[in-house]
Amino acid sequence: MAQLVPSIVLVVILTSRVTCCSEDRKTFIVQVHEEGKPSIFPTHRDWYRSSLSGISNAASVIHTYSTVFNGFSAKLSPSEANKLLSLSHVVALIPEHIRSLHTTRSPHFLGLTTPSPTALLLDTHFGSDLVLGLIDTGIWPERHSFHDRHLSPVPPKWKGLCVSSTGFPPTSCNRKLIGARFFSSGYEATNGNINLTTDFPSPRDSDGHGTHTASIAAGSYVSSASTLGYAKGIASGMAPKARLAVYKVCWNGGCYDSDILAAFDAAVSDGVDVVSLSVGGVVVPYHLDVIAIASFAAVSAGVFVSSSAGNGGPGGLTVTNVAPWLTTVGAGTIDRDFPADVKLGNGKIIPGVSIYGGPGLTPGRMYPLVYAGVGQFGGDGYSSSLCLEGSLDPKFVKGKIVVCDRGINSRAAKGEEVRKNGGVGMILANGVFDGEGLVADCHVLPATAVGATAGDEIRRYIGNSRSTATATIVFKGTRLGVRPAPVVASFSARGPNPESPEILKPDVIAPGLNILAAWPDHVGPSGVPSDGRRTEFNILSGTSMACPHVSGLAALLKAAHPDWSPAAIKSALMTTAYTVDNKGDPMLDESTGNVSLVFDFGAGHVHPVKAMNPGLVYDISTSDYVNFLCNSNYTPNSIHVITRKSANCSGAKKAGHSGNLNYPSMSAVFQQYGKKRMSTHFIRTVTNVGDPNSVYKVTIKPPARTVVTVKPDTLTFKRVGQKLNFLVRVQTREVKLSPGGSSVNSGSIVWTDSKHTVTSPLVVTMQQPLD
Repeated sequence: MAQLVPSIVLVVILTSRVTCCSEDRKTFIVQVHEEGKPSIFPTHRDWYRSSLSGISNAASVIHTYSTVFNGFSAKLSPSEANKLLSLSHVVALIPEHIRSLHTTRSPHFLGLTTPSPTALLLDTHFGSDLVLGLIDTGIWPERHSFHDRHLSPVPPKWKGLCVSSTGFPPTSCNRKLIGARFFSSGYEATNGNINLTTDFPSPRDSDGHGTHTASIAAGSYVSSASTLGYAKGIASGMAPKARLAVYKVCWNGGCYDSDILAAFDAAVSDGVDVVSLSVGGVVVPYHLDVIAIASFAAVSAGVFVSSSAGNGGPGGLTVTNVAPWLTTVGAGTIDRDFPADVKLGNGKIIPGVSIYGGPGLTPGRMYPLVYAGVGQFGGDGYSSSLCLEGSLDPKFVKGKIVVCDRGINSRAAKGEEVRKNGGVGMILANGVFDGEGLVADCHVLPATAVGATAGDEIRRYIGNSRSTATATIVFKGTRLGVRPAPVVASFSARGPNPESPEILKPDVIAPGLNILAAWPDHVGPSGVPSDGRRTEFNILSGTSMACPHVSGLAALLKAAHPDWSPAAIKSALMTTAYTVDNKGDPMLDESTGNVSLVFDFGAGHVHPVKAMNPGLVYDISTSDYVNFLCNSNYTPNSIHVITRKSANCSGAKKAGHSGNLNYPSMSAVFQQYGKKRMSTHFIRTVTNVGDPNSVYKVTIKPPARTVVTVKPDTLTFKRVGQKLNFLVRVQTREVKLSPGGSSVNSGSIVWTDSKHTVTSPLVVTMQQPLD
C-alpha cells in the first residue's frame, strides 16, 4: 500500500449548482459563515443538524470542523446538495476526494551523526518538547522506536488526547507518543463499518505505513536494528526526542478528505508544531483541495506542514501537494543498497537489488529460467507477464526462476504468485516507464529487481535459448558507501507544478529509497497477507519516506529557532540544499542515469546542518499568500474558501504577478505569441537571521539564452531581523518550438557573505501555444 502510485478521478463542484442524472449520495464538505450561527442553537453542530433537517430526512452530520475550517461534512444527494448550497450561510460545497498513501542510515547520510550527535541535535535538545503530528495509518505503539526513556514530562502546552479503543488501551501512550486519535466517519459513510478482520477501529496501525513514517520523523534510538539481517545499525528518527501525535485517517479503502480535514482540525487545536502528511492525489485548484485548505490554516497558525510529492515519476507534471504554503518533498537515494545479482547461463552478470532473508537458492546451482509472458497461453499473455493473481500455471513455473514484468499489482505480490505456483525464484523487470530505478523489497521467495534495459536483455536471452535458459540469483547483503549518492529516485514525482507553474515543485528532495524504520507486529515485511514473518523494522521506499525526514528536520529547526515561521523554515531548507552527489558531480536521475533537472529535485537535497544557520530567509505572511491567489486569478469567493477571510484583489493585482510571491525559488513562464523579446521580473525580500553586521554580494548563474540582472547587487545588513529587498529582471528571446512544445532552462541567484551561501533556483520555461 505504501508504494502504490495513486490514480484518482476527481469530480469538481463548488459554488455552482450540482447537476446529475441520479440521486446517488456522496459526501460533501460544507463551508459555512462562522459568524452566521443564530443564538438559538447552543452549538455549531446543532445548527448544522438543523440546516440538514430542513432539506432532508436522511442526511446527517459526519464531522464538524472549527479550527482549520468552519463547517461540517455530510452525505448528500445532488438535489440535497443544491438545496443546501442555496442557504445564505453556506459558502461552498467541496466534493470529497479519496487520497492514497505515497509510499538506519539516513541520519548518518544527512550529517546528523559523526558518529556522535552533531551540534544540530545537541543545540536543539534532539527536538525535545516539539510535537510532530502524523496524519497517516496510525501507529504500533509497542515498538522500541516509541519508547520514552530519558524523556521529560509531556509539554504543558499539549492539549491533545490519547483515545483508547479496540486493541489500543490508554497505556499505549507515554511521554513519546503523547497523542493518538482516529477518524473513520468519512470512510464509513461511504463504505460501511470498518472491516474488523483487516483493520483496527482505533489508532493502531494495520498497514505499517504510519508506524514507518512516525519512526522516520521522530523515532527514539534503537540499537541492533535491521530487517531480515539487512541494514544493521542504530536506528533513530530525525528528531529523536520530539513527541509524536498520530491521527489515523487511512483505512484499507483509502484516505477520505472529510477524515483528513477532521485530523488537521484536531492536530492544530491539540497544539502540534509540525504536521507530516505522506498522502496525496491528483492536483485540483486550491479551493477544491482539502489538503491545501487545511494546511493553509495550519501554516497561518504557525504549524509547519510537510507533504510527499507523490510516486508518479519519472514522468513530468506528476507532482502533487503543490500549494505554495506546503513543503513538498521528493525522494532521493542514500549511500546504501542491497545488491542481488542475476547470473545467466551464458555467464552474463546482471545487477539487481533485493531484501531476502529466507531459505535461499542452492549455491552454484543454475535453475531453469522462463518469462511469465509466454508459455501457458502459447503466446503473449498480459496478465501472466505481470504475474497477477491467478495468472500463472504451476506446470509452467514449478521449479523455475520466473521473470515477471513490473506494474498493476504490488512487487511482492508477484513473488507470492510465483511462490504459490511452485516457482523457486523471481526476477522482477522494470518497464520502459520505470527506467533503471530499482527498489529493494522484502520478498517472500528468492527474488531480485532489475532495470528496464536488463529486463530486455534477460528476455532476449530466454528467447534465444528456447528451453535451455538458466539463471541463479546471488544475494550480497548490505553495501555501504555507494557512489554516486544522492540520486533522484526514479519513482519520485516531478514538476512542473500543474496548478501554479510560477511556483517550483517539488521544493526539495530527501532520503526516500530503501529506508529502514519501525514496522508493526501484525504485518509481514512484504505486506503480502500470507507472509507470516515478523520483524521490528522494515525497509520501504517512496516519497512517503522522504516527507517525514523533512518533518523531523523542521522540528529541529523550530526547536533551534522558535520565532521562525513555517515559511522561514522552508526557506532555510531550500536555500541551503545541494545539487551535487558524493562524487562532487551533478546529481543524476536514477531512471535514466543522466544528470537530473530542476523539476526533478526543486532546490536540491536537504542539508540539515547548513539549514540550521542559513544566513538569510525568504519569509511569507498570510497576506502574501492572499496576494498570490489574487494574482493567480482566483475569485474572491474561492479565496474565501481557502483562507476563510474576505479578499480585495484590486491592490494585489496592481502590485505584480503570482511569481512575486516571496518564494525561495523563482520560476518564469513565457508564452511565445510571435514576440521576439520577452522579459519579466521578481521582487524578493530577505530577512537577516545570521550575523548582525553582514554584507551579501550576488552571483548570477543565468539560465541559457537569458540575460539576468539583480538590483541592488549588494545587501548590507546592520542588525538581525532586518529586511532588504532586491529585484531580479529576466530577459529572453524567442526560441524555435513546435506547437504545444516547451523549452526549460535553469540557473540560480546566489547571495554570499563570508559565512553563508543562500541559493535560489531560477527557472525559465518557454512555451509555444498550440494555435
